[in-house]
Amino acid sequence: MNVANLISLARLIAVPVVIWAILTDEMALAFWIFVAAGISDAVDGFIARHFHEQTKLGSYLDPLADKALLVSVYIACGHEHYLPYWLVILVVFRDILIVGGVILLYTLNHNRSGGVAPQMSPLWISKLNTAVQIVLAALVLAGGAFDIPPDRVIQVLIWVVGVTTALSGASYLVKWGRDLAHMEDKR
Repeated sequence: MNVANLISLARLIAVPVVIWAILTDEMALAFWIFVAAGISDAVDGFIARHFHEQTKLGSYLDPLADKALLVSVYIACGHEHYLPYWLVILVVFRDILIVGGVILLYTLNHNRSGGVAPQMSPLWISKLNTAVQIVLAALVLAGGAFDIPPDRVIQVLIWVVGVTTALSGASYLVKWGRDLAHMEDKR
């Protein structure tokens, strides 16, 4: 296991600590761990690229750590009423939809191609959605950490995250529908 993978693993191990911090109203701790996780994500990516430490394990571990942290923060913040339930449900459902879709396409393609995995890359709307999810989570945690009352920016971001989450999920469904139709045509 290389340094980049160890950093990703540390980010994954930090997830229960962040959840505990939010649920016990230790919002400053949750905020700073979230910030450290963001920095560590950039650092492990830099190390992997610039020191040629990219590995198959890292290609799975890095996004797993990122998603586990972000989804966990949303669930814990929803539980503590920092975020509305409808948004938490939408964010979690979209991620379950994406994971399920990837597994389905991989399984179907694996059975047809004798083990060749399909190439997956995030859609632009998904990248935008992830960015606004991160900004909203950071602002909510900062607000709780530093006793800043929710303001219009957070209310607007809640709706932006909701819309981009829905668009991202729908975009994946459309893409996968086309991919499945293409796979059927090749049959």
